[in-house]
Amino acid sequence: MQTARDVLTPDALAMLQSIAVAGSFAAAARAMGVVPSALTYRVRQIEDALDVLLYDRSSRQAQLTEAGAELLREAARLLNDIDAVANRVKRVATGWEPQLTIALDTVISRATVMELCESFFSLAPPTRIRLRDEALSGTFEALTSGQADLAIGVTPDPASNTSDVHSKPLGVMSFVYAVAPHHPLANAPEPLSDALIQQHRAVAVADSVQRGRGLTFGLLSGQDVFTVGSMHAKLDAHLRGLGGGSLPRCMADPYIDTGRLVVKKTERGHRQVAIHYAWRGGKGATQGRALQWWLQQLESATTRAALLEQHRGHS
Repeated sequence: MQTARDVLTPDALAMLQSIAVAGSFAAAARAMGVVPSALTYRVRQIEDALDVLLYDRSSRQAQLTEAGAELLREAARLLNDIDAVANRVKRVATGWEPQLTIALDTVISRATVMELCESFFSLAPPTRIRLRDEALSGTFEALTSGQADLAIGVTPDPASNTSDVHSKPLGVMSFVYAVAPHHPLANAPEPLSDALIQQHRAVAVADSVQRGRGLTFGLLSGQDVFTVGSMHAKLDAHLRGLGGGSLPRCMADPYIDTGRLVVKKTERGHRQVAIHYAWRGGKGATQGRALQWWLQQLESATTRAALLEQHRGHS
């Protein structure tokens, strides 16, 4: 006996659609250029394989049962899926990647990334986009481990680390030491010494690296640390007075201006970090069209600046 997979072919599903459009087996047979008995035989094959009745035989018209109506609805969806797969395969053959994975450090503006995604999807490409949230050295590791095709927010410059990775500068991000106005260090005399800072909890972003110890910035030996998963979570912790530490100036500025954060001078001074973006591709490697598009956008100084600076308000 034939199985459902044997009989539910694209041709069979298209036949059911033709019967529905024509309204009867006879009319559908005329439109398809076959005898009505041929359609009846194929329908019975489907019914036998599924062990259901698709049509009400008491009606002279092609009256669907509930099961038949459900199959017709699914037939439309399946045929659309088949068409979509065929179109995707054709377009991938023209140089589009099936999927492009982008690793994003938590200092990168998500709003700007979403605007770029919106522009990319407006091209109706066959490439699926996958975004990965990473932090510190985990951003670069996602690239080198093959889990990402493009990494935005890499530090330090990764180009010297491996021959099959290319990188370009994204920009320089300035960091300031900031605490909430009700934090004990808010009114402490400046510049803050390491000895004084060490007495108070620091807020740190966890490195998302899977192998190795990962990177840390600005933590002092013996200091209590509150570790969070992203730079936005770190900002939230600062605003709540849960600890201190360095924040990107562009993220902190709106709260500095409104008095919700206080910038403090330290003996070490404010930190500036060079941020890069990087992608894989050894000698002779062919870039997919999706990666080419993203790299082209990153050539824009305005886009690079927005990725570092355009952080929306935080509740």
